[in-house]
Amino acid sequence: MVQPTDTQSLILWVGTLGMALGTVAFIAMGWGEKDKEMQEFYIITTFITAIAFSSYFSMATGFGLIEVEAAGEVLDIYWARYADWLFTTPLLLLDLALLAGADRNTIATLIGLDAAMIITGLAGALATAGAAERIAWWGISTGFFVVLLYFLVSALGTQAAKQSGDVASTFSTLRNLVVVLWTAYPIVWIIGTESTLGIVSLNVETALFAVLDLAAKVGFGFILLRSRNVLEQATSSAQAAD
Repeated sequence: MVQPTDTQSLILWVGTLGMALGTVAFIAMGWGEKDKEMQEFYIITTFITAIAFSSYFSMATGFGLIEVEAAGEVLDIYWARYADWLFTTPLLLLDLALLAGADRNTIATLIGLDAAMIITGLAGALATAGAAERIAWWGISTGFFVVLLYFLVSALGTQAAKQSGDVASTFSTLRNLVVVLWTAYPIVWIIGTESTLGIVSLNVETALFAVLDLAAKVGFGFILLRSRNVLEQATSSAQAAD
């Protein structure tokens, strides 16, 4: 089994601890909540960091790391990162959609685009023909991401604008956070080792992804769950619409 370097291992254990603390904090924040509609936010957000914790633990222990040979070059690929993203990014979008009061079609579109983005990104990471094929898959994945951003800003933003001022403001903050952080992921990928360009080392790449993951999951969760009043207004609007 391939093992991460000492530097990567330290970074991954910090990520593991951060996700664990976030999970415990979100469980505590939702403890005793009786409203079933509001419970959804706590449950979804807790599972985001719980899944990420499992992913980081697997990478830190070497289980989530494999070697892929691409055009004669051996690359270390953290496959568990993609398994994490495949489950946690749709949950993040679901949190945003519930906050915005989105309809089913909008939610289905966002999650479908997201899944396509992650799966094609994984294909790029596992491609063996060389840099051109890997970067082509990155381009396809980024294309899905651009369309996802369009729906996130337009359709979801329009529906969120119908919510109360506090809910709309919180949605705007979280959406902007997602847009900025998620835009950084393909940039890190293309300048890192998985594209074979290797502008930054695997150690730097691992650290950048860890910072992005912690901000996009733990940071996102704290912003979303910090105000019970906002969650009450969001669920009240959803119940009124039903």
